Amino acid sequence: GKMNQEEQVQVLGLWGSPFSKRVEMVLKLKGIPYEYIEEDVYVQKSPMLLKLNPIHKKVPVLVHQGKSIAESLVIVEYIEDTWKTSYPMLPHDPYERSMARFWAKYVDDKVMLTLWKACWGPESEREKMVEEAYEGLKYLEEELGDKQFFGGETIGFVDIAADFIAYWFGIAQEASGVMIMTAEKFPKLQRWSQNFVGNNIIKEVLPPKEKLMALFKAQFGNNASN
Repeated sequence: GKMNQEEQVQVLGLWGSPFSKRVEMVLKLKGIPYEYIEEDVYVQKSPMLLKLNPIHKKVPVLVHQGKSIAESLVIVEYIEDTWKTSYPMLPHDPYERSMARFWAKYVDDKVMLTLWKACWGPESEREKMVEEAYEGLKYLEEELGDKQFFGGETIGFVDIAADFIAYWFGIAQEASGVMIMTAEKFPKLQRWSQNFVGNNIIKEVLPPKEKLMALFKAQFGNNASN
C-alpha cells in the first residue's frame, strides 16, 4: 500500500545539482522510495523551500516524518542513521568512520570549489586555482589507491561526496576547455569515475550530459576566454 504521510520521504532538489543528487543517490542505493520535487532556485525560491530551509534557502532539503533537514552531507548522514541496515554508507569502525567524514568534508570544503574556479574563475586567479586543483586531486588519488571506490568494494560516503568529481567535473572541463583530471595524471581517479558513473543505480540519477553541458555553456561560456 501507499506510505502514510508520516513515513513519506520527500526531496526538494535541483535537476543539475551535484548536492541534490547526493541525496537521491543514497536513497536509491538504500532502496528508499521518495517523492522528488524540483525546485528551480535560479528562477524563484518557492514558499515551500523558504519554509523548510529558512536559514540557507538552498536545496537539497529532505523531508521525513514531517521534519526537514538541510545540507546534503548532513542529509546523507541522517539517511544513514535512519536506515542503517540497507546498503551502509559509512564503515562500522569509529576511526574509519571519522576518516570517511574527513575526506568527504575535504572534498566539500576544498576540492569542489577549487575545481570549479579552475574552470570558470576569473583569469587572474585561474593559474593558482589550477595548481590547487592538482594538489587536491593528488591527495584524493593517493587516498583512493587501488580500491575500486573510496568506500572499498562498494560506493560509500566519500564516493557520494565526490560525485561532482566523478561526473560533473568532466563535463565542466569539456565545456571550459580546461583539462586537469586526465587519465595520464590521475589514472586511479579516472578509473574510479568510470566505476562510479557506470553503477546502474548512480546512472539512473545522473543528469543528462547534453543538458548539463548546455547549462554550463550558457552560464559560463563566455568566462573561458575573458
